[in-house]
Amino acid sequence: MPVNPDLVGRDFPPTTPYLVGREKVREFARATFATAPQHVDPEAARALGYADVVAPPTFAMVVQDLTLQQLLALEDSGIELHRLVHAEQRFTYTRPIVAGDELTAQLAITNLRTLGGNTMVTSEATITDADGAHVVTATSVLLVGGGAE
Repeated sequence: MPVNPDLVGRDFPPTTPYLVGREKVREFARATFATAPQHVDPEAARALGYADVVAPPTFAMVVQDLTLQQLLALEDSGIELHRLVHAEQRFTYTRPIVAGDELTAQLAITNLRTLGGNTMVTSEATITDADGAHVVTATSVLLVGGGAE
């Protein structure tokens, strides 16, 4: 089944708010070898002007994943997990993510491009805080293989 071209422009609902916890930030920092003190030490983060520990830049994937799960759950998407490779990732930040943030994400499929029987699916998850202010846009390119089953 090919990737559904009608995905581009489809509306996805905002995710349930995600409360960024201090321990989640610390765990993510350890797992990704982000060793800067502001990622694990609240005092170091406060000395830099933040309310609490600052998430490493790739932490936005945790919130973006909630939107990608919406995409993968669509029965008519034509995207099957066993044919999927995460090909590219970018982040455009307005401000860092900090423990205590309550973040909501909304998915948009911005482009589909066919290459040699495979499809590149570009998605943007716009992540906002509890006040509705932009925090980060996480852009992913997923490569969906079109090979034989």
